[in-house]
Amino acid sequence: MPQSPTDATTDIAIVGAGPYGLSLAAHLRACGVNFRIFGSPMKTWRDHMPPGMLLKSDGFASNLSDPAAACTLGGFCKERGEPYDDRKIPVPLTTFVDYGVAFQKRMVPELEEDWVTGIDRTDAGFRLTLQSGGQVQARRVVLAIGITSYAYTPPELERLGPERVVHTSHCCDGEKFRGKTVAVIGAGSSAMDTAAYLHESGASVTVIARSPNIYFGEPPSDRQRSLWQRIRHPSSGIGTSLRSRIYCDAPWLFHMLPERLRLRIVKRHLGPASGWPLRERVMGRVPMLPATTVRRAEAAENGVTLTLAGPDGVERTHHTDFVVAATGYRVDIDRLEFLPDELRSGIRAVQNSPVLSQSFESSVPGLYFVGVSSANSFGPVMRFAFGADYAARKLARHLAARSPRGRPR
Repeated sequence: MPQSPTDATTDIAIVGAGPYGLSLAAHLRACGVNFRIFGSPMKTWRDHMPPGMLLKSDGFASNLSDPAAACTLGGFCKERGEPYDDRKIPVPLTTFVDYGVAFQKRMVPELEEDWVTGIDRTDAGFRLTLQSGGQVQARRVVLAIGITSYAYTPPELERLGPERVVHTSHCCDGEKFRGKTVAVIGAGSSAMDTAAYLHESGASVTVIARSPNIYFGEPPSDRQRSLWQRIRHPSSGIGTSLRSRIYCDAPWLFHMLPERLRLRIVKRHLGPASGWPLRERVMGRVPMLPATTVRRAEAAENGVTLTLAGPDGVERTHHTDFVVAATGYRVDIDRLEFLPDELRSGIRAVQNSPVLSQSFESSVPGLYFVGVSSANSFGPVMRFAFGADYAARKLARHLAARSPRGRPR
């Protein structure tokens, strides 16, 4: 069973308390495995997403995972009297965060809200250093760290400094931008969510996107799809297509594909797109410059001057008070500052993403990665909360089979 906070050793340490970390902990707890879990519940979702955001994933695809499926988003909404539908009602960010916290209190009450600031290898496994000053010895470590560490800002923007350029993961204070001009760079969900939020907060927003088109999902329909449509375009936790369905149902099969093919699929499948409710919040309200590339970005006395190239290739300048980089996330283990160089250098990586076994284990024995860090090994589903169920069940069985106190279910 999980140890008390006063214990200095544990069989398994989980770093991170988002959907993947909490789901794995719930499964390990049911197995009777000795573990400790560190982090603040749902912190990325609570503190690093645009306020007012609606999840792009359907309700049924936004569950955290426990062995008996006893704590679902639908059940949580029913208990609170909130509207819910598996497919037709978008999930508000606040509801998802509250659900995750409720899941933690019910399924993972032993969560320790402490930060892991360092992980070192020892003869017995790993030594974790905590922000509170304590240390924990663990035989195995699971990194369920989410996306925040991987926020990507292009170098030409990043060099301008945080007083002029912020990533969407740190753009949650609308008052800072009220009455200011803001250029949002990107075409995906984070770009549209942020543009809508800042516009509604009183900023003058312009969206600049390399993509020639801004895509929004289709609203749910009451029409029954034909059998042929359901066969050709089956529903899945990450979209309606045969490929998405395969990626959701068989991450183990994706893992067996040639490496070059896996990397190409993860990069190209499910390109930038926003949920359908965002269309009316931005279209006709927020100016957009599609098929436009940022050639240069220069600091100005009172903001940033962007040199843009439109679809005709002609360069134009665009001055703005602030730039928001809605440029997504790129897995890069070199950005995990809590891992010392000696440990990082032992992790086999391709494109700075860890290469993982069928059991999510890296080339460093006893060190595991789940969530977006595992996408290049297990497919696009690992970029979504929906992938937490597979990861938690698969990894919990693996860890329990190797635990002196655990039994695989």
